[in-house]
Amino acid sequence: MATKPSGLTKVIVGFSNLFSKRVWPLAQVLLTGAILAVGPRTVTAVLRVMGLSQEKQFQKYHRVLNRVKWSTLAASRRLLGLLIEAFAPEGPLIMALDDTIERRRGAKIAAKGIYRDPVRSSHSHFVKASGLRWLCLMLVAPIPWAKRCWAMPFCSVLSPSERYYLERKRRPVKLTDRARQILLTVKRWLPERSIVVVADSSFAALELLAAVRSKLCVVTRLRLDAALYHPAPPRAPGTRGRSRLKGERQPTLKARLECEDAVWQRVTLPHWYGQGNKTVEIATGNAVWYSKSRPVVPLRWVLVRDPQGKLTPQAFLCTDEAAEPEQILAWFIRRWQIEVTFEEARAHLGMETQRQWSAPAIARTTPAILALYSIVTLAAKHLLDQHPMAIRQAAWYDKDRATFSDTIALVRRSIWGEQNYGRSGNQHDMVKIPRALFDRLTETVSYAV
Repeated sequence: MATKPSGLTKVIVGFSNLFSKRVWPLAQVLLTGAILAVGPRTVTAVLRVMGLSQEKQFQKYHRVLNRVKWSTLAASRRLLGLLIEAFAPEGPLIMALDDTIERRRGAKIAAKGIYRDPVRSSHSHFVKASGLRWLCLMLVAPIPWAKRCWAMPFCSVLSPSERYYLERKRRPVKLTDRARQILLTVKRWLPERSIVVVADSSFAALELLAAVRSKLCVVTRLRLDAALYHPAPPRAPGTRGRSRLKGERQPTLKARLECEDAVWQRVTLPHWYGQGNKTVEIATGNAVWYSKSRPVVPLRWVLVRDPQGKLTPQAFLCTDEAAEPEQILAWFIRRWQIEVTFEEARAHLGMETQRQWSAPAIARTTPAILALYSIVTLAAKHLLDQHPMAIRQAAWYDKDRATFSDTIALVRRSIWGEQNYGRSGNQHDMVKIPRALFDRLTETVSYAV
């Protein structure tokens, strides 16, 4: 009797046609071993956990990452389709965009640079970090067994520093230019779905917003001193020269905070950064963001202040001028899940522990490790149809909902069970028979004796 495919098998079978028949078995070993391994996610560690430590042709597994031709972009598109089908079949798609620093050292890693460490730095203390900068786009969707939204990576792109391009006499590609390419590519993949992208202040750039606002909605932070204007008035007939780009200047958002005539509305936002409900005061309006020699971007701004005075006033923008302010804030709050995903990838998936140094392997390894977060989530969804989710607790950590550590534990148990017991034979030494037949056989034996 054939064994039923595991949850992981149901997920990764969709990627089989992206590899050749010779490479696909090797890719499955690397993928499965990366989930089962604990500690560094090197190729040798993966082979060891898969029971292939005596494999003489171990170099063929390295070649999957540094030589074999396969497209990470095609894999990203396939993974996004699986995530949408499983967790966001209808409604607008909420996506989170952010960059992260993968701390790597080595003289042969050409794309590494020196960046500001966002974790160790503060407003008064600047800390540098040497490593690789990755731009990641994730799908934010509710996970039933976790009772919250998760940010699931599906596309990660290396974004080297400006010095990297200048050393090779190439025009530097800014982080915002790379973000524009990714967002427009994803929109071409999903022309029928509305997309809302939430991002941090690094992506509040006029060139980026102007390039994508007609295709999708972007929600990000806005400077309190941004130059906001009224929309340009209609052009009068017979007027010479080019049309006006803006109208009269509006007060800055910083000035509105100090204005006594400003109209504030008190609202309660649920799921405020994992702290429950939060009551804030908001002011909102429409404006045109303009800066000299840059594109003009119509937007809706939302100014937020804390009635208790514990939080610093913040401002947000949305390129959809018809969006409600409560919805804009609800979208932006979900952006925090991307930081949780980065931390989980480092803690449970071995991010920053790989040791590849060739350019093709670097460009594939980290996106694959981040994608494991989404693959594990998809595999768990298939497994929960057959097994309940066990929530692991400790005396000092009482939790009532499943986390990613519980999810990957469920997937690991499924893989180990398939490897250890999935190939057991159907012939048993002991056969169960009905009680009536057993009694009849006993009576026959007794009569014969």
